Amino acid sequence: MVEPLMALATGLGTGLSPWASGTVGSLLGLPLAWWLLGRTRRVQVAVTLALLLAAVPVCHLAEQALSAKDDGRIVLDEIVAFPVAVLGQTAARQPWAMASAFVVYRVFDGAKPPPVSLAEAVPGGAGIVLDDVMAAAMTWLVMAGGLLLWRRRQASS
Repeated sequence: MVEPLMALATGLGTGLSPWASGTVGSLLGLPLAWWLLGRTRRVQVAVTLALLLAAVPVCHLAEQALSAKDDGRIVLDEIVAFPVAVLGQTAARQPWAMASAFVVYRVFDGAKPPPVSLAEAVPGGAGIVLDDVMAAAMTWLVMAGGLLLWRRRQASS
């Protein structure tokens, strides 16, 4: 595999971490999500969708080069899927909210409850990316509910 593509797939080497490579790699999704939240929702959706679509062939090629299904060193999927967890939720630019989203996302991605586990069964790069998108979508639901409760509490104070 071409070195620049492998560098992308491994999150500029963060996926090579000897411990919790998915979590270490996912850290690169934090500044991406924070930056996107400063843009219009239309831009957030467009950029996130473009990154997710671009990640599919990169992750597919990396999987082939590493000869292992969804190899732990491939973290581009975690990086580009994390912004889905906070998409359109501007309150998530608060450090505590972004950190909360990150923790919930990592729990869903690690535990792989359905439908995350079902998405992971899709072959190739599509499955590599889709399971992280599902974990991020589940995180989005948790965050939307939590931020709604937080705003209601702030309004009543």
